[in-house]
Amino acid sequence: MTSGSSRTVIVAVAANFAIAVAKIVAALLTGSASMWAEALHSIADTGNEVLLFVGLRKSAGGPDPSRPFGYGQERYFWSFLAALGIFLIGGALSIGEGIRGLLLPEPVESLWVGIGVLVVAAAFEGYSWQTARKQLAKESKEQSRSMVQHLARASDPSATTVFLEDSAALVGLAVAFVALILHAVTGWAAWDAIGSMTIGVLLVVVAFLLARRSKGLLLEEAAPDDVVEPIRRQVTDAEWVGEPTTVHAVYVGPSRLLVNILLAPARSSREEPAETLIAKVDRLRSELEADPSIAQVTVTLTV
Repeated sequence: MTSGSSRTVIVAVAANFAIAVAKIVAALLTGSASMWAEALHSIADTGNEVLLFVGLRKSAGGPDPSRPFGYGQERYFWSFLAALGIFLIGGALSIGEGIRGLLLPEPVESLWVGIGVLVVAAAFEGYSWQTARKQLAKESKEQSRSMVQHLARASDPSATTVFLEDSAALVGLAVAFVALILHAVTGWAAWDAIGSMTIGVLLVVVAFLLARRSKGLLLEEAAPDDVVEPIRRQVTDAEWVGEPTTVHAVYVGPSRLLVNILLAPARSSREEPAETLIAKVDRLRSELEADPSIAQVTVTLTV
């Protein structure tokens, strides 16, 4: 388990559990649909981050006879479950609560309790968000990517999930705050219900983005070009390698690649004994596998 991802998830679990308890109390006191939506959001986030932590623990296992490339893809599976949790518990139920608020409007009570809880929740969410942002910023700098590029290409979904969840949470808190104020000022309960449905739609969008990324990693989509290109350059820089050279790479876990290379020996090397070519292929494979991010390299020679 990577220490950065572990710390990010643990901070998120602790923050969201505390926030969920506070929001449930506030929702009971105020009767606000938006507050109930926020409570459901935090309950979903807490459960989802527990799923992420389970994924971190299970993915820590090394290779064995049943999993020759290790257990890294466990993290993708549990992240996919977390995305489903955001959709079902956070998104769908928040939209349902909003519809209920439209059909059966209720007055907001204890307004200042609700506002106070939202402010405290924003502080906790902000700390969790900043923890995830720091990890992603560090990773994106190491990969020479922008934050947006790294969010789309990262092979470890843990910090990405926490970051997007917390970003949605901060926006949701702002929506709930505005909905509470408008409901109290105008007396029109629909503001509160609209706030709840807005939060739900926001969570559905976040769930879709996270599920799509986890699905791609689970189905072993090709690694991005900025990961594959350095490997391709290392291969083509070998003096005995000719053209064409094809390099494919897929993730079998966070920062763990399975690489398949199809290459043709240079014209000057084609007349060499088979044993010499085999030795060169073995040396190339060993050099590539010296990189800790590469789990295994397969080299196929063509003529």
